[in-house]
Order: sequence, then structure tokens, then C-alpha cells
Amino acid sequence: MASAPRAAPARAGIARLLPLFRMLAPYRARIALAFAALLVSAAMVLVIGEGLKRVIDEGFGRGRADLLDAWVAALAALIAVLGAVTWLRVYNVYWIGARFTADLRRRVYGHMLGLSPSFFESARTGEVISRLTADVTLVETVMGGTLLYALRMAFTLAGCAVMLVVTSVKLSVLALACLPVVVLPIGLLGRRVRRLSREAQDRLAEVSSHADETLHEIRTVQAYAHEAQEERTFGSLAEAVFAASLRRTSSLALLIAAVIVLAFGAVGLLLWVGAHDVLAGRLSAGSLTAFIFYSVIVANATFVVAEAWGELQRAAGASERLTEILATEPAIRAPADPVPLPVPGEGRVELSGVGFRYPSRPDSAALEDFALSVSPGEVVALVGPSGAGKTTVFQLLLRFYDPQEGTVRLDGVDARAADPRQWRRRFALVSQEPVIFAASLADNVRYGKPEATDEEVREACRLAYCLEFADRLPEGLATPVGERGVKLSGGQRQRIAIARAILADRAVLLLDEATSALDAESERTVQLALAGLMKGRTTLIIAHRLATVKSADRIVVMDRGRVVASGTHAALVREDGLYARLAALQFAATTDALLR
Repeated sequence: MASAPRAAPARAGIARLLPLFRMLAPYRARIALAFAALLVSAAMVLVIGEGLKRVIDEGFGRGRADLLDAWVAALAALIAVLGAVTWLRVYNVYWIGARFTADLRRRVYGHMLGLSPSFFESARTGEVISRLTADVTLVETVMGGTLLYALRMAFTLAGCAVMLVVTSVKLSVLALACLPVVVLPIGLLGRRVRRLSREAQDRLAEVSSHADETLHEIRTVQAYAHEAQEERTFGSLAEAVFAASLRRTSSLALLIAAVIVLAFGAVGLLLWVGAHDVLAGRLSAGSLTAFIFYSVIVANATFVVAEAWGELQRAAGASERLTEILATEPAIRAPADPVPLPVPGEGRVELSGVGFRYPSRPDSAALEDFALSVSPGEVVALVGPSGAGKTTVFQLLLRFYDPQEGTVRLDGVDARAADPRQWRRRFALVSQEPVIFAASLADNVRYGKPEATDEEVREACRLAYCLEFADRLPEGLATPVGERGVKLSGGQRQRIAIARAILADRAVLLLDEATSALDAESERTVQLALAGLMKGRTTLIIAHRLATVKSADRIVVMDRGRVVASGTHAALVREDGLYARLAALQFAATTDALLR
């Protein structure tokens, strides 16, 4: 069962990018076009060098204006064609990069949506989001031009190396002797750049995670006047990012600077030796000009390849983090041949001999030898002290987890044999803290049934008593409700969640403390909405306030992950067990509050 990103197999350098390169397969034709333009542009650079030689030797050397004009015109035509080919290459390269990035983001995000809650128990959401944003951006930099540009320069470098030999063997041997001195820093510093890039990305993920956490809980931060402390914590994390980035930048800058100094120093040495050969008559001026032209191209290409190598090392670190996410398998997956759930759904729920431990707490049993059977249309309340396992029952019913022991069945089908998505479509959840998205009121309700018409959404809102406040909003049901429903009261958010459940029209309804955080007036309205929602549905209710479950068909009392009693409110009070003690404490406290 996955609980955190798994480390990818150790691979060196850009080999870490290979798993992502496979995503380019659908765009072979465009890649081939860009690659052809790349080869043509690289070849034309070589032809331009030969043209320079002819301009000097046949134009200036012979003193003939007609040959000079002809070769200059040919060079101009070559440069114009090079411009057109360059446009074709650049446009396609950046198209490939943008398309690859969009596909990668969609794939990573889609994979994240399928990961089980056990993964997010140990992985902070902000850090995971950082992989979706910052890491993908780094990979985009490479795929959006760096890689193919480096390839073009590598081909150009290879071609120029051949032309150097053709032009002057002596100078080429000298250039070859200088090459190890230029290339050596790439190998020495490249590995360090990649390691520091991974470290910088990890520090950036910590900043993102902290910001995500504190800004989402800004009311708690401000309520406790914790702004200064959070700012100091964020500042220290930001400084850690700066320090890591500085170490990476220092190594990358040293790499690039070393290559520039050594490469152009080598060109200067070649120019000095070649000039003496021209003066001695062993080499023509045009040949020396072409040789220096090719040498400058080689030096520039070496610099570009070195810089691109640094970018590739950075992207390799980001790619490793992304492939860790993509390699993480969800703990809950559909079997190869899932058993279909009966249609229409009855809503018969059965838990038999269930034993369960959360992956993050393997030594503590949340449920132990737990059994529960709920008939279609029955209303069953789960009560008991905190930690009794009530919420865990809901987690298993929604297949956020599978039990280590026993079975969970819906309409006779074992949860492990069913497709998780089809299974979850049989349940509707209304929780104590309803999830409200930063969208319109109507869109929040339509989340329960995306294809619902406006009329269906409005009817669900009417049944949930949402229209009482919705019609007073500036844009009615189309009014944006703010992030997490910040523009609404608790009771209004709760009624939207109920409208969502009504619209979803699921066979089994799960109510998790749906009214415990509301004032008396809001609770009465929500109870009316819930009464309409529960009609004809199997309903399981978690409640600490026993007054809200007195009318349930059956009350199941839980303690330490087991069922300790079951029956009606009156029968359980007469038994004088745990439920009777809880009821006595709550009703006595309520009476005292009323008498004050």
C-alpha cells in the first residue's frame, strides 16, 4: 500500500528523463519535421562557412568584383533560406514543448486524483502540488527548446569538426588537443548541478506546502495572532530555497564560465597559429577565415551544449520527482474483471468480521471484528465516544481504504470485486464540514450530477431549502460563493451539500455529524432538508448529539472499534450500558443549560 512517493531506480543524467520522453510518441510527425529542419539549419551553417572562404579567396584574393558579388549574393540567399528553416524549426519545437507540458500536467494530475487517501497521509498536499507546477515547468524548459536546440548545436559541432579537418589538419589536431580541457568541466560539475537542482526543488516544495497550509487556514492563523510566527517560518523556508538555488547557480555559473574561457581561449590560440601559417604561405586567408568561423561555431556550440547539459541536469532532478509520483500505485484499484453492481441499487450494506488499521498507524486497530448489516431503506445511527471507529466505517464504505480482515458488501457484492468508481457512485456523503468549491452555488450543487439541467439543480435546491437564501443573492444560483464557501454561513453551506446529495440521488446516504456545528434555527432547517433526502434511502448517521438520532430505526453503539450494543433509543436506555451513560450525560447537560 503506497504511502509516499517511491524512489525511482538510480539512473545517471538525462536517462532520468527517458520515461517522460515516451509521452512524445503521438507527435512523431511533428518531431520528424522539427528534426529535419534542425539538420538542414545545421548543414547550412557549414555551407555559409564555405561561402565565406570563397568570398575571400575568389573575390578579394583574385580582385574580381563579379565573383565577389556572386558569392555575396549566394550567401544572402543562403541566409534567407536559413531564416525560413529556423522559423519552421523554432515554431515546431515550441509547439512540441507546450503540447508535452499540457499532456504531462494532465497525466500527473489525473494520476494524483486516483491515488488513495493513504498516500496523502504522509505526503503533504503543498509538496505534491509543487511537483505539478514547479517541476513540470522545469521539464517544460527542456522540452520547449533546450533539448532540440542542444541537438542542433551538437550536429553543428560535429559538422564543423569535419570541416575543420578538411580545411587544416594541423590546426584540427591542435583543436583536438584542446578539447579535453574544454569538456572536462562538464563531466566534473554536471553531476553536482543535478544533485543541487534536486535539493533546490525539494526546498521549493516545502515553501509551497507551508504557504498552501497557512493560507487555507488563514482564519485560524489570524484568530491566534500567529501572523508574525508564520511569516518568520516562511522566511526561513524561503531563505533555504535561496541558499539551495545559490549553490546550484554557483556550480552552473562555474561550469558555463569555465567552458567559455577555455573554448574561446582555444580559438585565440588557433588564430595565432593559423595567422603565422598564412604569413608563411602554408594556408590561404580564406581557409583561415573559414577555419576561424568553424572554430567560433564549435566554441559557441560547446558553450550551448554545456549550458543545455546544466538545464538537462536540473530537469532530470524534476523528472525524477515526477516519475516518483507516476510510479506510485493507488492502494484501491479496480480488479481486472470487476463484478457489476445490481441495477437499480437496493442499498443493502454489510460489514462482516472487519478488522482495519490505518497505514499510518499499523499498531492501532481502528476496527476489530466489526460487523454491521443495514437493510434497504433502514436508518441506522452510529454512536459512541471519539475514537470508537465511526468515521472509519464511512471510510471503508466509501472505499478510501480496504479492510485487512473481513469483507464489506453492497447489495451482495464484495467491495474488492467491484470497480471503486462504480461503487462510490452508490453513496452520497453529507459531512460536518461540507466541501464547497470556489465556483457558483449552482456548480457546487451540480457536482453531485454534472449532467444535470438548470431545472434539476433548482429543484434540488428547493428540496434542500437553499432557495430561501439563494434567491436573495446578487446573481441567484449563479452567484460565486468564494473559496470553501467563505461567503456563506455554516447552515447555508450545509444545505448546499444536502442539495448536492439530493441531485446525486444515490442509494445509500452517509451523514457525518451533519448538524452538530449549526445553531438551533439553522439546524431545524437542515433537519427538514435531511428528512426529505432520507426518504426511500438506506441511511447511516454518525452523531455525537444523541438527540438527533432518537428517531433512527436502529442505533449501533460502538467502542474501541467494536459494536457493544444495538437497538432503539428506548431499549438502549433501559439496558443501562454505554449508551445510557452517554445519554444521561448529554441530556443532563442540556437541562442544566436551559435552567441557567
